[in-house]
Amino acid sequence: MRGLSAFADGAALLVVEDEPLVRAMAAEVFMDAGFRVFEACDANEALTILDGRDDIGIVFTDIEMPGTMNGLALAAEVRSRWPDVGVLITSGRVLLASGMLPTGAVFIPKPYLPSEVVRLIEAIAPPN
Repeated sequence: MRGLSAFADGAALLVVEDEPLVRAMAAEVFMDAGFRVFEACDANEALTILDGRDDIGIVFTDIEMPGTMNGLALAAEVRSRWPDVGVLITSGRVLLASGMLPTGAVFIPKPYLPSEVVRLIEAIAPPN
C-alpha cells in the first residue's frame, strides 16, 4: 500500500480521536500506507492544526469526543472552511445514514480493516 499517488504531492492526513491507543493505531495504519500523519485528541485541537497548515488533504475523525464539538460538527466545519479537504468519519457506537453526513463526507464503522480504511482514504483524497 506504499506510495499512494493521491498523496504524492506531500499532502497529509489528520487523525482526530480522543482515545490515545485508537489514535496511535490509526496513525500507524496511515503511516504504514505512506501518509504523513498529524494527530489531534479533539475537534478544537484539530481546527488549530488545520488553521496552521495548508497541506492536510484528509481529516479522519471519530464522532464521539469530549469538548465543544463532536466529530460530525468537526466534519461540517472542515467541509465549510476547507471544501477541498476530504473527510472520513468513524464510530464504534453510532451508525449513520448517508443523509446525516456533511456533504462530501464518508462514514466507516469501527472496527474497520486497515486495508478498507486506506482504500476509502484513497477514494476521497483531493486530486493533485
